[in-house]
Amino acid sequence: MNFTKENCQFRKMLSTSSDLHGRLLRLSEPIAEILRRTQYTPQESSKVSTKDILLSLLPNTSSSRLANEESIKSLALACALLASSRSSTHELLSWIPENLSVMGESTFWEISRDCFSDFSSNSNAEKLVELVEDSEKIEMLPIVLPELKDGIEKSSLGKGSDAEDVSAAMARTPVGYAILAAHQLRWFVTQVKKPNLVKFCNLVVPCALTALDHWSPEVKGQGMITFVHLAKNVSSGDLGLYGDVVLDACCQNIASDDEIWIHVVELSVLLVTKIHPNNPRSPWYEKIMNEMLGHLERQPRNKERRITWLRFVEPLLNSLGLFLLAHFRRIFPLFFQWMHSDDAETVLLVLERLETVVRLTWIRHSPVFPRLVDELVSLYKESSMRKDRDDIRPLILRILMLLRQCKGLRFESAWSQYQEDPNLSTVSQHIWTSSS
Repeated sequence: MNFTKENCQFRKMLSTSSDLHGRLLRLSEPIAEILRRTQYTPQESSKVSTKDILLSLLPNTSSSRLANEESIKSLALACALLASSRSSTHELLSWIPENLSVMGESTFWEISRDCFSDFSSNSNAEKLVELVEDSEKIEMLPIVLPELKDGIEKSSLGKGSDAEDVSAAMARTPVGYAILAAHQLRWFVTQVKKPNLVKFCNLVVPCALTALDHWSPEVKGQGMITFVHLAKNVSSGDLGLYGDVVLDACCQNIASDDEIWIHVVELSVLLVTKIHPNNPRSPWYEKIMNEMLGHLERQPRNKERRITWLRFVEPLLNSLGLFLLAHFRRIFPLFFQWMHSDDAETVLLVLERLETVVRLTWIRHSPVFPRLVDELVSLYKESSMRKDRDDIRPLILRILMLLRQCKGLRFESAWSQYQEDPNLSTVSQHIWTSSS
């Protein structure tokens, strides 16, 4: 009796596996067809053919008729590679047409409903628990992440390596494989949201750290995007176990290529303010701030670099509070230079961050105060010739009013030289009327 029951279960398992294999074939056939028709000539220097890799991952009629973990994983990796190309301009992925990327993504979600417990677009908490507890489904991240980590690691280097080491590593394993694996890593992880992602921190963090430690900026960038998503979807307590290691990796990468500067700034600010939310005395605040300011000082006229920093730094400023006073000698020379930039975005962002700094510190015991008033007045006058003056001037007035509020007699003394300036009569009237 038991034998008959077990035999029936075995036959059912074989039948289900065979049906799933047929479904995987049907789902992948349109992808394979478009892929074969798509023109693609890999660059000789890359030594990697993305098209060949994709075709090798797709199931075919000659493979085993039973769908197993390996065949499901391969198709999932192919889908992730296709889907990740939608947000990439890298030569290894930019040739993939939009319709093929969309097809890869939709195919992944088709098979995920049958196979994966850790991927779900359903936000209902009970349904999520039900999916995770479904014993017939598999968790995909524990299967793919070790393989992707290995793919990234093969062309990585130890710290202190030089250009010759990079050449040797590329000869051993072309960096293209690491770039593709990093894109797959980023895509897989960013598809998993709360509350599922927390279960995989111990897998995601080592894999993303491997990407951050890689010498290729493209690989680093994908690792940073992965960490940003992780930090936004798990608690500070869950990240705290890896805090020092991850923050150290951030510091090591702040002086990075401009193409990934946006990611390293966003990640560094997000992590330090999340892991140490009410502890501006943490040495990580000083380390990260000093590294960022040093990178900005090396090329203060770099527009993209300064705009990125000004966009993302606000939470860091708020967390530092009065501890910002220790950074005045480095922050204000940059602010004074950027206030007179040609582009409106820089000027507006500087004024917004400047208002934050004044509000948090009240410019206590700082010799920077008189020059700050002078620079604001100078910018107010300059703005008369700018088309964006209606955006710039209200911000200047707000800062001047805040300075009068916090500095009192010192402000009146600094302003006395402008009291009779006919070009500033409306400014004086506004400051004193509004303040009173």
